[in-house]
Amino acid sequence: MAQIGEKVKTQSNPGMWKFFIFSAIGAFMFFVPVTMGGKNSIMLDHIVTWIQTHLGGALPYYALVVILAGAVYPFVSGTWKKSTVNMVFSFFKVIGLVVGIMLVFNVGPAWLFEPDMGPFLLNKLVIPVGLLVPIGAVFLALLVGYGLLEFIGVLVQPIMRPIWKTPGRSAIDAVASFVGSYSLGLLITNRVYKEGKYTAKEAAIIATGFSTVSATFMVVVAKTLDLMSMWNLYFWTTLVVTFIVTAITVHLWPLRSIKNEYYEGSTPQPELKPEGQRFSAAWNEAMETVSKAPTFAQNIIANVKDGLLMAMAILPSILSIGLLGLVLAEFTPVFDWLGYIFYPFTWALQLPEPMLVAKASALGIAEMFLPALLVVESALVVKFVIAVVSVSSIIFFSAVVPCIVSTEIPISIPQLIAIWVQRVILTIVIVTPIAYLLL
Repeated sequence: MAQIGEKVKTQSNPGMWKFFIFSAIGAFMFFVPVTMGGKNSIMLDHIVTWIQTHLGGALPYYALVVILAGAVYPFVSGTWKKSTVNMVFSFFKVIGLVVGIMLVFNVGPAWLFEPDMGPFLLNKLVIPVGLLVPIGAVFLALLVGYGLLEFIGVLVQPIMRPIWKTPGRSAIDAVASFVGSYSLGLLITNRVYKEGKYTAKEAAIIATGFSTVSATFMVVVAKTLDLMSMWNLYFWTTLVVTFIVTAITVHLWPLRSIKNEYYEGSTPQPELKPEGQRFSAAWNEAMETVSKAPTFAQNIIANVKDGLLMAMAILPSILSIGLLGLVLAEFTPVFDWLGYIFYPFTWALQLPEPMLVAKASALGIAEMFLPALLVVESALVVKFVIAVVSVSSIIFFSAVVPCIVSTEIPISIPQLIAIWVQRVILTIVIVTPIAYLLL
């Protein structure tokens, strides 16, 4: 009797206006293009552009403060000594701080100040990311905090298991990563795996197949490559291609060989089908989330904090690993050699400048923003393909790899590199015909 009363109470939840209003505002900020000042783009981009225009002189110092906080944080929190990987990346963050100081205060070797080196990283990546991630976090709080993800998750349960070999609840994970962030997605995945709700194989598929960079990072790539005028085409193409590639990689080594075993010491909790009508079950999930949601202010503050922590983690890495990638690309043949893995595919698909596209694709293993830097002056079809590849490949060493390695998910760095190669090849093969068809 209590359960029935509880259900009736849930179904008449007076707070469901939050589901509609807050989710709609979040969706509007990320997905509805608006023309302002002769520029057609999403509102989030307009806000960041306005800040860059009116506060330009102060922004390098703001970025430097965030970089300083990011370089110091691993040592203050003690996370630097958790593993060898953490030590290496903490060291790179300190290097990023040194590079940031040199760029902001204009001291250092001449090659660092070449327009396509340090200044490009600072002005085109570090500053926009430093603004987009915390500001985007405000609107992500509205998009993902009031039941929309849970509602969608229940509705798509019937397709998750047959196509991606993961439970329906992973749909929430997948969308949270795509519109939220890979760090948020990996946090959810690791927690759910340790609770016994995912097997090792399911957790590995989700971590390497859905935990891509968020919509806010995709805005940076689109801005860099002048694709904001076709933002929705780019976003939805990337989402579809990424999920298609994941559906293929689950059948390939190493993912197919990871055991379907639950986390040691956990209580296995395989997913149950919702009772009754699926739409009603989805609606109940959304209502439960709204009823448990923190206050508006608490939600915003928590998400902005997460956004700042993420910016702190990423900005020093862009200036260290990103710069290392650019130096290797400019002064060594490393990425030319790596590019030969992808060259047969870019050549066979008749992409303009096939070797450049192959080299740009290879650069993504270091840092997901780097491929875009190589093709800024290229043909539109090349820019579109590389913009999708840089997101769909998912795995890069400046952020995602250390995040995955620091979880309990049983997947090694060599396995991650193998999955990266597979994802890049599959993405190039799938997105190129789409690009020729739509552009």
